[in-house]
Amino acid sequence: MASIHFIGGEKGGVGKSVVARLLAQYMIDHDLPFIGFDTDRSHGALLRYYADYSAASVIDRYESLDAIIEAATQDPQRHILVDLAAQTHHPLSRWMDESGVLDLAQEMDIKICYWNVMDSGKDCVDLLGKLFEQYQDRMQYVLVLNQCRDDQFSSFEQSGLKQKAQELGAKIIDLKRLYTPVMSKIDSHSLSFWAAKSSDHAQSLGLLERQRVKIWLNHAYAEIAKVGV
Repeated sequence: MASIHFIGGEKGGVGKSVVARLLAQYMIDHDLPFIGFDTDRSHGALLRYYADYSAASVIDRYESLDAIIEAATQDPQRHILVDLAAQTHHPLSRWMDESGVLDLAQEMDIKICYWNVMDSGKDCVDLLGKLFEQYQDRMQYVLVLNQCRDDQFSSFEQSGLKQKAQELGAKIIDLKRLYTPVMSKIDSHSLSFWAAKSSDHAQSLGLLERQRVKIWLNHAYAEIAKVGV
């Protein structure tokens, strides 16, 4: 079954592109065929770090978004990653609704999964509530609780949305924070996560910095494996 993974969350700065990069690296390391689509015109992460696997997608052009569905139909074994820039939900949902994307995906046996990346802030909880209200159980969800700021998600826990997520069959994973100076080095050198942990790039990261990346990746991979792709 082909699968399309939308990595979103609407709010900027919550780590959507980091999750997209993690999924790309996970699929590379596990020999899972995939292609990425990057909707961020200013600093697309998939195009920057995984250019050999990615193409640009213009979020407000139906013809460009149509290529996502076409890619899924061309190879039923291939995964499609779509890194959604912040504040792209409205053009995406308009395309999905006016094109009947979810109905077509069901007819063609294409799995659509929305990876909702969120930090601990209440605004992320509010946006998640709107997402559930709009699509209910018409797609699959993975909620990524990104500990980029802290690891206490009390707003989410107290909102009632965790129970709603469970009712909708959503899966929940935790993403630990990678030590900020290490992530900054990775970004400044435009390294893939493979390169960041590799001794071939020792000039970019020190021994223990590479070790931190390995530990962080191992935890992230374990979380991804729990929900499956």
